[in-house]
Amino acid sequence: MYQQMIFPNLPVADLAASKEFFTGLGYELNPAFSDDHTASVVVSDTIVVMLLDHERYADFAKKPIADATKSSQVLLGLSAESRAKVDELVDTALSLGATPAGDTQDHGFMYGRSFDDLDGHTWEIVWMDPATIPG
Repeated sequence: MYQQMIFPNLPVADLAASKEFFTGLGYELNPAFSDDHTASVVVSDTIVVMLLDHERYADFAKKPIADATKSSQVLLGLSAESRAKVDELVDTALSLGATPAGDTQDHGFMYGRSFDDLDGHTWEIVWMDPATIPG
């Protein structure tokens, strides 16, 4: 059965530092789709984040590159398998140089924290109790 994939493309100021950050979070790089200007970060079977230095990003985007440290361009939501995994991922990100991006959200059935990566892109990590999901 076909599974649709998503490839968020993010401009980064320092590709080497961004590669170190995301591998520090436990993600693998796919060397087949990485080079001196691009890193392919495999988050899951259906999520691959493409990190592009500004020169390479400009090859695709026709608009100026936003400074995500000064304005919001996208919120990247990522699920986690438990509350503990939310904390583990966010705490690791913070230890690798990310900055907090808002307050912890604890609604009992749903728990989330967020951080801004090295370039200011906001990542929201969320766990939701599977027993509360309809269906």
